[in-house]
Amino acid sequence: MNRYRKIVNLSFLFFILAFCDLAFSGTEAYRIGPKDVLFFSIHAGGELQNQLDLTVSEKGTINVPFIGSVRAAGLTILDLETLITKPLGQDYFVDPEVNISIKEYHSLRYFISGAIKSPGLYEMKSRATLLELIARAGGVVPERGNVAYIQRKLTRLIAKSNNSKNPPPVNKSIKVDLTKLLDQGDMTQNRALESGDVIYIPLEKAFNLAESKVYVEGEVTNPGVFDYQLGLTALNACIMAGGFTRFAAPNRTRVIRQQDDKQVVIKINLNDVKKGKIADVKLQPGDLIHVPETWL
Repeated sequence: MNRYRKIVNLSFLFFILAFCDLAFSGTEAYRIGPKDVLFFSIHAGGELQNQLDLTVSEKGTINVPFIGSVRAAGLTILDLETLITKPLGQDYFVDPEVNISIKEYHSLRYFISGAIKSPGLYEMKSRATLLELIARAGGVVPERGNVAYIQRKLTRLIAKSNNSKNPPPVNKSIKVDLTKLLDQGDMTQNRALESGDVIYIPLEKAFNLAESKVYVEGEVTNPGVFDYQLGLTALNACIMAGGFTRFAAPNRTRVIRQQDDKQVVIKINLNDVKKGKIADVKLQPGDLIHVPETWL
C-alpha cells in the first residue's frame, strides 16, 4: 500500500507543480527584504523619467533617484510606492507615478521537517506553495502521515487591527489534509506559503509509539499531552501544540527529561532552529517541553 501511494504521490506531485502559481494572490502582501531586487520606474508628464533595478541592502535600504536612501525592508510594494511618491511629488515632479515590482526574491525562507526526505531551511527566489516546498525538499517519505502543520507569524494582521508600528508577533497554526492534497489532488489544500513559515509533517500513526507521550506547556497556543513518535523534535512538538503565543520566548525553551533517578534539563533556542543555525533536540517518550514567557 505504501509503495503504491508513493508512486501516486510522486506522479501527482511532478504533474501539478506547473500549476502551483494559481494558489497565489499576488505580491500585495509580500514584505520586501534584504538582497531582493526591485524594478523601479518613474513616470511624470506623460513620459518615462527614470527606470532601473534597485537591490535592497543588508541594512534594508535602497538608493532611490532624486531622494537618496529609503528604507524598504519590511514594507509591501504598495507601502514603498506610496513612501517614494510623496517626496517626488513635493520637490521634483507634478503627479509622478511610481511603479515597483519584485524582479528577484531573496528573502523567502521556509523551514520544513518531519516525514520529508531532506528536511531543513530552504531559501527560494519565488513564492512557494506547500507542494513546491515538498518537491524542493525531495518529497515525502512513504511513512508520512495524513496532515501537515504550517506555523505562521501574523504580525502584519495585528499591526492593522491595533494600529501599532511594532506589534508583538502572533503565531497561527494551519492544518493541511495531505490525503486530499497528495492522494486525491485537491488543490484547495495546496496552501500558498509566506516567508518564515515552519512546516512539520508527522509520520503516519502506524509508525507512532502511541502509548508514549510528550508534554508541551507554557507559551504555546494549545498546551497539553501529545503522542510521541520516532524523530519528533522540540520545535515540531510546539507546532503540534498550535505554535507560540505572542508572549513566548522560544529562544529560552527547555526540554525536561527524566533519566533514571535524576532530571536532565536541555536548553534550546528554537528561534535558531527555525533559522537553520542549530540542530533541534530529538525528544524521548515522557519529555516535557517548556516555553517560557518573554521578559519584555
